[in-house]
Amino acid sequence: MYIVSACLAGVKCKYNAKDNYDPELHKFLSREKVQLVCPEQLGGLTTPRPPAEIVGGSGEEVLSGKARVLTREGIDVTENFVRGAGETLRIAQLLGAKGAILKEGSPSCGSSLIYDGTFRGVKQPGQGVTASLLRKEGLKVYSENNFLENIKEKKGD
Repeated sequence: MYIVSACLAGVKCKYNAKDNYDPELHKFLSREKVQLVCPEQLGGLTTPRPPAEIVGGSGEEVLSGKARVLTREGIDVTENFVRGAGETLRIAQLLGAKGAILKEGSPSCGSSLIYDGTFRGVKQPGQGVTASLLRKEGLKVYSENNFLENIKEKKGD
C-alpha cells in the first residue's frame, strides 16, 4: 500500500485546478494498492487556490514553527499545510502504508526540492511539509522522478 499525490494520478487538485498526470506512475498504480491524497485539500484549502511557498526554510522548519507557508499575496496558510500533513500521516498509518509517492517541488509533497519562497520559480533543496512529517514518522518517501528504481529495489522488503 502506497500513499500517492492525487495530482500525479490525474486528479485536478493542484492550486490552479490542473493535475500533474504521470503515465509511468499510472502503470504502477494499476498494479499496486494505493490511496490517493491531496494534503492541501485535506488541510482545508480549496481548489483552485492561490499558489503557496515555504518561506524561511523547508518542511522541517514549518513543523517546528521556524518557517511559514505563505501565498504570493502574503496570506499565511501554514496551519492548513500542517493539518493536511497530519491527516495524510493518519491515513497512511490507518492503511499500513509502506511508503508515499509525492509530487516533487510541492510545498506539501516535495521530497528533495521545493520552491525557494520568492515566487520566481526557483527551486532549492528541501522537503515539503507532508514529506517531512511522513519521513519523520518512518515512512519511505519517493517522488514521481525516483519511485520506480527505489521501489523495485525494495520489493523484497
